[in-house]
Amino acid sequence: MKVIALYSLKGGVGKTTATVNLAHLAATHGARTLVWDLDPQGAASFYFRIRDKVSGGRKILYKETLLHRAIRGTNYELLDLLPADISYRHLEIALNAERKHEDLLGNCIQSLRQEYDILFLDCPPGISRLSEAIFRHADLVLIPSIPTILSMRTIKRIIDFRSKKKLTNSRVRAFFSMVDRRKRMHIAWVKRIEEMRPLMLNARISALSEVERMGEQRAPLTATHPTGRASMEFRKLWQEVIASI
Repeated sequence: MKVIALYSLKGGVGKTTATVNLAHLAATHGARTLVWDLDPQGAASFYFRIRDKVSGGRKILYKETLLHRAIRGTNYELLDLLPADISYRHLEIALNAERKHEDLLGNCIQSLRQEYDILFLDCPPGISRLSEAIFRHADLVLIPSIPTILSMRTIKRIIDFRSKKKLTNSRVRAFFSMVDRRKRMHIAWVKRIEEMRPLMLNARISALSEVERMGEQRAPLTATHPTGRASMEFRKLWQEVIASI
């Protein structure tokens, strides 16, 4: 099983949108796919029309039976969801209480390996114990970034954090998200993409109204608008993701 984490230091950068659409594409290509909504905001759960409530809450970290019982099927073949729960906001307490805090997440991931081909982790923003565990156990950490100075600085901070903690197990890649071609700064940063190889992928997700309407339709764009511009961009991103894991 391959583990792909969508991660950023800040919210509002298209992290969950990418998670939902990439997961749907993985499933349509025949991969048994699970999305684990680790963000207590529960946006991925909302998009898949599944209540963001887990029986037992964060206790699923400790009991394999509870973990598997919490998994829900979505409306899409081969695509399941482990919903968010408000108690996930206390994950730091649980992880800090463990001497080997990274093993909590690692043990959960290990117990899922026989059932799924790909696990997507929709991560909460920020640097934390959970972040460390994610970097230890993900095969690929994928960072969406708006093409601005502050967002690019955020990527550097993540890379520096990874190096300082010696969290080099996972491969890190980034892509431009919410690109507005009317903005000069966005255009300027996209043109500099060659300078940022191999970190920055070619694919870029545009700031389109159809992406914003995902919240109304509560479904992946790759399912509802498979031939739309955004869906085509997510397909390009998916091909690069596959090549990176």
